[in-house]
Amino acid sequence: MKVIVITGPTGVGKTKLSVLLAKKYDGEIINADAMQVYRDLNIGTAKITEEEKEGVPHHLFDIKNVNEEYSVYDYQKDCRKKIEEIIQRDHVPILVGGTGLYIKSALYDYQFSDYSKESKEIYEDKSLEELNEILREIDPNGACFVDQNNKRRIINAIIYYQENGKSISQNHTNQLLYDCIFIGLTTERDNLYRIINQRVDKMIDMGLVDEVKNFYDQKIFTKPLIGGIGYKELYQYFDKDISYEDAIDSIKRNSRRYAKRQYTFFRNKLDIKWFNTDYSNFCNTVNEVSVYIENNVVN
Repeated sequence: MKVIVITGPTGVGKTKLSVLLAKKYDGEIINADAMQVYRDLNIGTAKITEEEKEGVPHHLFDIKNVNEEYSVYDYQKDCRKKIEEIIQRDHVPILVGGTGLYIKSALYDYQFSDYSKESKEIYEDKSLEELNEILREIDPNGACFVDQNNKRRIINAIIYYQENGKSISQNHTNQLLYDCIFIGLTTERDNLYRIINQRVDKMIDMGLVDEVKNFYDQKIFTKPLIGGIGYKELYQYFDKDISYEDAIDSIKRNSRRYAKRQYTFFRNKLDIKWFNTDYSNFCNTVNEVSVYIENNVVN
């Protein structure tokens, strides 16, 4: 039984397609969006509603509070467990979301090391610039592979090289653990950017500012809120660092930039079959994807 993966940038119809395919193929949906694991981050993450689920089982949504830590390693364990449970029920696991690293870690032979607190503490007081310099000196390949703005990942890359004598880039293989079909939805860039801008405006109309203000008033400054698009910008507005108009513009701009980074990851790291979303008649998109799936399924 194959695992179906539906990915792509925000606003291309992943959620709608996933529900229709789940109903068609007796599937169950597993969240693959890093922000949607958190409870009460609803509007800013465009989280699926109960009505939109149409009775289809959904997993790994709303499993953590925003003040709880949740790593890629945690997701890997949780997602693989859900996949096995769904397969045992003779249903089709359908991963849906735009967090490429979550998808890669769950489906590929992607190894994590459980580094000790003592190992990490050596580097905690160093700046991003210092950490990047250390990593470039000992592991140039790893320095290219790791996000240079993510302190935790840089530290992990340094420790990985020191403990294993090889680059962390060699730790990420292309060996799939499951039989998978990778579906990507896309659209022309200008259309995507227009959709993203409109989507942000809709989020504001739906009450995004109130959603974020609720956390701000509780003085919650955890990673999903100070780092998540749609949340960090409004936190800056509440701090009076930027104007309301600048906050909205920043959400739109950062969302567009994130979409570009998503495309880069998907095209470099995953073997995806891309489909252009037909917004005027979504049934056409569903039919095209269904034909591709049925031509590639070997149970």
